Amino acid sequence: MASAAVPVRPTHAVDLDRLAIDTIRTLSMDAVEAAKSGHPGTPMALAPVAYTVWRDFLRYDPENPLWPNRDRFVLSCGHASMLLYSLIHLAGIRRGGPSDSGRHVPAVSLQEIMKFRQLDSVCAGHPEHHMTAGIETTTGPLGQGCGNSVGMAMASKWLAARYNRPGHQLFDFDTYVLCSDGDLMEGVAAEAASIAGHLELSNLCWIYDDNSITIEGETHLAFTEDVARRFEGLGWRIEHVADANDTAAVAKALQAFKAEQKRPTLVIVKSVIGYGAPKKAGSHESHGAPLGAEEIKGAKEAYGWPADAQFHVPKEVPEQFAKTFGGRGRQAHEEWQKSLADYSKSHSQLAAELGDFLDGRLPQGWDRALPSFPADAKGLATRVSSGKVLQAVSAGVPWFIGGSADLAPSTMTLIQAEKDFAPGHYGGRNLHFGIREHGMAAACNGMALSGLRPYCATFFVFFDYLKPSLRLSAIGNIGVVYVLTHDSIGLGEDGPTHQPIEQLASARAVPGLSVFRPADANEVVETYRVVLSRSDRPAVIVLSRQNIPTLDRTSLGAASGVARGAYVLKEAEGGRPACILIGTGSEVQLCLDAAAKLAESGVAARVVSMPSWELFEEQDAAYRESVLPAAVNARVACEAACGFGWEKWIGSRGKFIGMNSFGASGPAPALYKHFGITADAIAQAARELV
Repeated sequence: MASAAVPVRPTHAVDLDRLAIDTIRTLSMDAVEAAKSGHPGTPMALAPVAYTVWRDFLRYDPENPLWPNRDRFVLSCGHASMLLYSLIHLAGIRRGGPSDSGRHVPAVSLQEIMKFRQLDSVCAGHPEHHMTAGIETTTGPLGQGCGNSVGMAMASKWLAARYNRPGHQLFDFDTYVLCSDGDLMEGVAAEAASIAGHLELSNLCWIYDDNSITIEGETHLAFTEDVARRFEGLGWRIEHVADANDTAAVAKALQAFKAEQKRPTLVIVKSVIGYGAPKKAGSHESHGAPLGAEEIKGAKEAYGWPADAQFHVPKEVPEQFAKTFGGRGRQAHEEWQKSLADYSKSHSQLAAELGDFLDGRLPQGWDRALPSFPADAKGLATRVSSGKVLQAVSAGVPWFIGGSADLAPSTMTLIQAEKDFAPGHYGGRNLHFGIREHGMAAACNGMALSGLRPYCATFFVFFDYLKPSLRLSAIGNIGVVYVLTHDSIGLGEDGPTHQPIEQLASARAVPGLSVFRPADANEVVETYRVVLSRSDRPAVIVLSRQNIPTLDRTSLGAASGVARGAYVLKEAEGGRPACILIGTGSEVQLCLDAAAKLAESGVAARVVSMPSWELFEEQDAAYRESVLPAAVNARVACEAACGFGWEKWIGSRGKFIGMNSFGASGPAPALYKHFGITADAIAQAARELV
């Protein structure tokens, strides 16, 4: 296999732009062929488009890949990942900035490209931002990059409104997205596009590759809508480019985007997938499979490229990127640094706040105002106490920003001291996503990737509507906070369509996601304290509609035990439990009541509150043993949800009191009695085990 040092020259080497475009194409073909896996067609077709964006428009310093005011480039059609890896390599993007150990290391070396889709390569099958510099977000599931980009554009608008001052344009980055027919068919992209049009995000540009091909064949099989008219109806500017190879037309369309002040822009580009491949051009076969040696040879000949050269990078191409893309970005970054230094002198208080934001740390004393709730037998719904805690968090963390899918009054997620984030008024911190759970979560990922700490809220049963975006939060270590209320049959009369049963088990099954179901108001406080301190991990906070007693901590374990996932809430008489009762959320009170009943009959029961399985698993073995000693295998768990997974904590001998069916419509107390989720049932199960 030949490398970049092969002494061959394409016949058109004098045309630097075409040379660069064809280098992107041939690198993509060769990498897919070497891997015997991947999608070469879209990188080949879109190379002129992507090159034009990077050469003339994208503001990005390759030596400082995390510069906060860089433009964002999102490859929503993540199957075309070799297009992005080729660009990152040729542009000379580094793994880290000047103060990082990776400042001299290429983010994507030629050797990494040669290992495309292999286990130890940074060039994964689809782009993953947490493992490769130059990738702004993890994409692959179609539509997700589109959704993320809306959050990025929102973040740019909010940061500008918060920190820009006359003479100091610290934030004004644009977001460019390459998307496909598949992206625009997905519902999440439609939700996101609707949000963007409503908010008038003029700093957002989607470039739609209208190639009329998907995996099954030509798009007319299932997709005949007028995309331009749809986006016009959503409030977008529309630009048309008749041929993806016409870089002048692409540049003209992007110039129109730069001039637009009121609307996001959709650039519709017609392309031929696998451009240059003699037999498979325009065929869906070149979309999802290697071309094969003969097809590659024919394509290279069509480009005027040495047919037998593999992974060849003419030295003029990186030089061209350095002069255009690199030079422009480096200059912009230097000017930004100078402006930031001057800003620190003239706006010292804001600069101090901004310093915390740029360094990714919470402001000193951010949790000072977190409330402490007195014991109260009546108590509060945890959604209500969450709303009170959220006010305190927002006061301590200026970039804590969020909203709900049209359910702010029910989820208690409006920041009372703040205004709305709205068209033309981007400084507010209350976001209104409309009834678009999936688009909401995808946008929050984009905001978090831009440095904000976003939260989003809906009813827990609609967890399923946003799950794909939440899953990418977890894959990418993105610290979005999901506030999910109406957590069980306790919501009552709305009935089984609105009562979550299997959602807790589904959430707990997601690797890298922290799930919390706090038992009272003070556990809610400690949940937020833990969640906000971990910006690299998404969290689900599951909250009740019905009131829950605020526990008297003078005779019970401290709520700070939430930080360890599970803790001894009430010790058995004499400290020697005959059985252990484990609960979460509203069912912890049932466990306490059951323990009292057991004590009356001489059975010593320990009560454990377990708000977060994941945090408890992270504790050392000694702590886990201190809470759930192996010698005590008489264990009962209670949760108003399905019991899937509880065997991990109660063992094969233990018993679970909960749901094994969907719920029903009726008052919450009647439902708990109907489904046998009572203190008496817990106590009886424990007696049988003992």
